[in-house]
Amino acid sequence: MTELGLSLPTRMAARHRARRRAHTLAFGITVWAVVAANAGVITWLWLRGGGVSAVHTWGDLATSTGRLTGLLGAYFALVQVLLLARLPWLERLTGFDRLTVWHRRNGKLTLYLVLAHVVLITIGYAAMDRIGVPSEISRLLSSYPGMITATVGTALMIVVVISSLVIVRRRLPYEWWYAVHFTAYAAIALSWFHEIPTGNELTIHPVAADYWRSLFLATLALLVLFRIVQPLARSLVHGLRVEEVAVEGPGVVSLRIGGRGLERLRVQAGQFFLWRFLSVRGRWWEAHPFSLSALPDDSGSLRITVKGVGAYSRRLAELMPGTRVLAEGPFGTFTDAVRRRDKVLLIAGGIGITPVRTLLEEIDGDVAVLYRVVREEDVVFRDELDALARERGARLEYVVGDHAAPGGERLLSAEHLQEFVPDVAEREVFLCGPPAMTHVIEKSVRGAGVPRAYVHVERFAL
Repeated sequence: MTELGLSLPTRMAARHRARRRAHTLAFGITVWAVVAANAGVITWLWLRGGGVSAVHTWGDLATSTGRLTGLLGAYFALVQVLLLARLPWLERLTGFDRLTVWHRRNGKLTLYLVLAHVVLITIGYAAMDRIGVPSEISRLLSSYPGMITATVGTALMIVVVISSLVIVRRRLPYEWWYAVHFTAYAAIALSWFHEIPTGNELTIHPVAADYWRSLFLATLALLVLFRIVQPLARSLVHGLRVEEVAVEGPGVVSLRIGGRGLERLRVQAGQFFLWRFLSVRGRWWEAHPFSLSALPDDSGSLRITVKGVGAYSRRLAELMPGTRVLAEGPFGTFTDAVRRRDKVLLIAGGIGITPVRTLLEEIDGDVAVLYRVVREEDVVFRDELDALARERGARLEYVVGDHAAPGGERLLSAEHLQEFVPDVAEREVFLCGPPAMTHVIEKSVRGAGVPRAYVHVERFAL
């Protein structure tokens, strides 16, 4: 042991992780600088087009502000697409979980800007034309190019944002939600026919119009490359196919997926892929996220384990060996690369054990594992986990019980955590499971003295 109390391999791994964090930070600053720079260019185009200097009446003010919100709304709609375009460098920077949060927030911002544009432009034009708002709406729809398609696009955008609200999302089947979100691409495409023909800032100089076209073309190119071309190329190169379907427990199945050169996927323990199974009836177009429950092995295969909670996941038990597979990824920052402490606590709830099992297989140092289930029969991989814990010298505890039962409310509370792991405040915590469970346990972990910076959460939610 060194004078710092850490082994040499652990110190070297810590330095490697520190270098990766520094590179990630530098790249993150670059990404945000590019986003801000384009927003600055758009604002400059607005100023150059008389955004301030041409304002003399309140009607001019409403119209000018409406032009700016329209330009920024269209720009952030492109950012919205890129946030979940599966850009590998962006995903490594922030993680899929955080990108999803940003995507949701940016979607609301985009809608607010677009609605402000619609309202302000209509009111401003009505004031300058000295007519009522209803008459102005009729005139805009009948006289301005692309207005009808832009109106349809705005309506689609409203539907997409409403479907993302938590209270609505929980009631929608995943398939409906996925289909509704797919129309966001149509909304952006329809707005295109309105922007350049009528955008004041884009018509006064051809360079401005070319710049605007370049933003759309770059977004389209990245989308096609990483959402379509890369998964198809990976399927051809690696030849991914289902090799085996095995029942692990009530409603839980494992799929062993084989192919060529899977080590070149460079997947880390704790990561996941977005999977398409080409024989699931009527669902081949859906991509679902499932973590690996076993990394590529000497036999040239990897494994995912799925709990049947919906129509799609239940049908996976019916897959036949030989089924072709498309995979996007690997994704996720729920990996050892983010760790900064030697001591680690892994907490899994239900099927959230899948990435935790791979972390246990690879992670070094002082490791403790808590596996939370409601019933004994819900435990998955018991034999594997017991063997891995013995091999890795890790402490493994199964926490079984129902929160709703008498005395169950104490399970994995801050006090309960400290009883299982007295030094929990000194550990880096990796937590994975259903959203409701992770929300409660994350609060317990923080209550037990673990700073937020040392808590990493992966929520199993579609």
